[in-house]
Amino acid sequence: MRYLLIALTCMMMTGAAHAQMADLSMAAQGWINGARAEAGAGAVTPSAQLKMAAEAHARDLAASGAFSHQGSDGGQVGTRVRRAGYNYCFVAENLARGQGSLEAVLKGWMGSKGHRRNMLSREAREFALVRGPGNLWVMVLGRAGC
Repeated sequence: MRYLLIALTCMMMTGAAHAQMADLSMAAQGWINGARAEAGAGAVTPSAQLKMAAEAHARDLAASGAFSHQGSDGGQVGTRVRRAGYNYCFVAENLARGQGSLEAVLKGWMGSKGHRRNMLSREAREFALVRGPGNLWVMVLGRAGC
C-alpha cells in the first residue's frame, strides 16, 4: 500500500509539473526576431524538437530542485536535443528562474553577455522557449542539418 501511495504521489506531482509547463515560443518569436534583426542576424522559427528538449530539462530541474545546464543524468543541452531527434551543428541554452513575465526574462537575458550572445547567434535558425514550474525558463536555440 505504501508503494502505491508513493507512486500516486509521484504521478500527481509529474502531472502538476506538466500542467504548469507553457510553450512561449510563438509569443516570444517577434520580440526575439526584432532583437536579432537589429543585430544583423536572421530570424529564428519555433522547433517542436527543441521544445521537447527544453520541456524535458525544465521538468528535470523542477523535479530535482537544481538549477544547472547539466541534467540530473549528467547530460548537457546537446544530449537533450539529440534525444529529441534534433541533429544539430549548433546548439545553445539559456536558463532563468524567478522572472514573472516573458518580457522580464527576455530583457534579463539580453542584459547578460552570454545569454545575449546565444540569442543573437547568427548560427541559430530555430528555437524553443518554455516556462516551467516555479517560473523556471528554458530556451534552446539550434541549427540542424549543417
